[in-house]
Amino acid sequence: MFENREGQKVPQVTFHTRRDHEWVDVTTDEVFKGKTVVVFSLPGAFTPTCSSTHVPRYNQLAPAFRQHGVDDVVCVSVNDAFVMNEWKAEQKADNVTFMPDGNGHFTEGMGMLVDKEELGFGKRSWRYSMLVRDGVVEKMFIEPDRPGDPFEVSDADTMLACIAPNAEKPKDVTVFSREGCEYCIRAKGMLHDAGIRFEELVLNRDFTEATIRAVSGMSMVPQVFINGDRIGGSEDLERYLAKAEAA
Repeated sequence: MFENREGQKVPQVTFHTRRDHEWVDVTTDEVFKGKTVVVFSLPGAFTPTCSSTHVPRYNQLAPAFRQHGVDDVVCVSVNDAFVMNEWKAEQKADNVTFMPDGNGHFTEGMGMLVDKEELGFGKRSWRYSMLVRDGVVEKMFIEPDRPGDPFEVSDADTMLACIAPNAEKPKDVTVFSREGCEYCIRAKGMLHDAGIRFEELVLNRDFTEATIRAVSGMSMVPQVFINGDRIGGSEDLERYLAKAEAA
């Protein structure tokens, strides 16, 4: 069993980071002292669950964390600074601070260093998350101690529910568009004006007509999807937003 360290101070270590092609040492105090920080730690950069779910959701919810008093959202992994920087860029995770724990000193100090030699990983971090206030662990979510890589409690939604149970979560929005399409520009403008973040997929760059037909049953653009529901084109979006505002 892993020890829950609520009420204890985080380990005093130095993280060796890279900024603008220079080595920059960052101490534990620089990360945590006088701050409220959400930390999530995971087995490794570029690995499946970490890349597809763990990092993206924390990155998406980071603005909501900050609205509720969190100063920073930090991802810790037993990887070197070069790998962590490349992973952050690949993930486009600008809302998260990636902290390389290359030697595993912080992870070991947290009692979360595990042996992944059977996978060729060597020593890595067990998956967990925690809320740290002024260097003291206030809340800690540790994945169950069983074989494999369980991912049940250290997710961003669980942490946000702990900090702010009634917090409004950002909508999942995708816009299928085409370059030069005035209706696409209008739809994106309405989303911007409403303060709704969205991902844009561009025809013949990110998808083909076959893709949008498979998803929506038609090939017209724009096509706007919100939380899994097809809203439609720009006029449909306008009606949706007006209804939401009136509610």
